[in-house]
Amino acid sequence: PKQLVESGGGSVQAGGSLKLSCAASGFTFGTYCMAWFRQVPGKNREMVASIYTDDGNTYYTDSVRGRFIISQDSAKNTMFLQMNDLKPEDTATYYCAAETSLGRCRRNDYYDWGQGTQVTVSS
Repeated sequence: PKQLVESGGGSVQAGGSLKLSCAASGFTFGTYCMAWFRQVPGKNREMVASIYTDDGNTYYTDSVRGRFIISQDSAKNTMFLQMNDLKPEDTATYYCAAETSLGRCRRNDYYDWGQGTQVTVSS
């Protein structure tokens, strides 16, 4: 079965850094795109960053551009999110997502999800 497992969440003070990892397994033919989303209770899930796994093209939401870096280690089927200069408003549960359909990637419509990892930034 397909599986996405996040790690690396935790608590940090504002201005600090964390690096999230997402290990993918069971994707027989690979993925077209992967992404990090985050969600705060009572709010919609927000896409933070995404990466196309074939050419490495990336996307960032405005609030994290210049502070977060999404990357991948294709050989290890792992995606990362380096989060720098963290702010209290970055506090959320962060989810890894993957998609095997190019069409769904273009629509940011992800089918496979991890269980989430909590990131808490204190002021």
